[in-house]
Amino acid sequence: MASIRRTLSQVYQDRSYQNGVASVQAHKLFSTNNNSGKYSSLTSTSAVAAASVYLRRKGFRRSFYRCTIFFILGLLLGIFPFGQVDNDINKHDFSFEMKPPHVNVQLDTKDNFALAAVSLGVEKTTPQLDRFSRFDYVERKQVIVITPTYNRALQAYFLNRLGQVLRLVQPPLLWIVVEMTSASAETAEILRKTGVMYRHLVCVNKNNTNVKDRGVHQRNAGLEHIERHRLDGIVYFADDDNVYSLQLFESLRNISHFGTWPVAMLAQSKNKAIVEGPVCNASQVIGWHTNEKSKRLRRFHVDMSGFAFNSTILWDPKRWNRPFSNPIRQLDTVKEGFQETTFIEQVVEDESQMESVPPSCSRILNWHLHLDAHGLVYPRGWLLQKNLEVVQPIK
Repeated sequence: MASIRRTLSQVYQDRSYQNGVASVQAHKLFSTNNNSGKYSSLTSTSAVAAASVYLRRKGFRRSFYRCTIFFILGLLLGIFPFGQVDNDINKHDFSFEMKPPHVNVQLDTKDNFALAAVSLGVEKTTPQLDRFSRFDYVERKQVIVITPTYNRALQAYFLNRLGQVLRLVQPPLLWIVVEMTSASAETAEILRKTGVMYRHLVCVNKNNTNVKDRGVHQRNAGLEHIERHRLDGIVYFADDDNVYSLQLFESLRNISHFGTWPVAMLAQSKNKAIVEGPVCNASQVIGWHTNEKSKRLRRFHVDMSGFAFNSTILWDPKRWNRPFSNPIRQLDTVKEGFQETTFIEQVVEDESQMESVPPSCSRILNWHLHLDAHGLVYPRGWLLQKNLEVVQPIK
């Protein structure tokens, strides 16, 4: 039987199959070498591998594009919410504090206790605005008290008494205590126990032998400290042996420039009480009252503890239109009793720049009693090293 072999026409040599994978070149190779199964199998295997690689790459790209699109869409939905969110929830609306249950107990007519109700619910805490509204915050001027002191028998009594009064004054208050030559351990211990904000200073004077009035140099040391550190407040000279009312320190905060008031004191003879200070009409000073004829030559008749002034006068002269910028200090060269008037003359020009404390000078707010005791021996540090002698034995 004769076999007829038909060769491919030239027209079909360049035509591809429908799946676009194998070419006519592969078919030509297959047709020319149909007797060799080895080459035909290799060609088929390479074609299938190429097709699988192409499909795998195409599927990876498709998955990557989908993940990217959904990620961007979720990010946009998270950034731009489409509903209203209640922001009124505050951390203060929840309380995790363990509180005992509320139990209401009533007493009946038969003297038996009856349990009325027990509340075990979670109690809502007070809102934040209500808690802050309960704080009584009032802006107050600072009171700066300068106290000269020295070691003597009644020093501990005087400082403790004054410290207890200052402890009751509403803050802010600064107590400047000045000692001469060196700071004593007894004074430092008393100041630490008062609970008042204080500064313990030492007046260093090279010519201690020529000092006429110790208190003048100690007060000047306090004034220099205020001027150097630019402390803002109302300055008041409070000697430790005077008696002060709590109302006095509260009234000092009403002073804007310079305030004054009358002071009650014992005469040097200790047999009569006198009043010295301004005579006021409402808030204006219209005159002065004094009982000592030797002091009538003074310009301003006021005690050292009978006036207070704004501390900015010391370190801000432009604010008060002072014509000179010399430091304001007390003078040790003047006669005793004239330190007050010479100092006030550096602060104000006349009575028109003064304020009465309280209005109309209607109350005595402090007393100068001159009760200091001289020449008394007291134990060092107020500590008894030895037991006292038995004067009255126990029978």
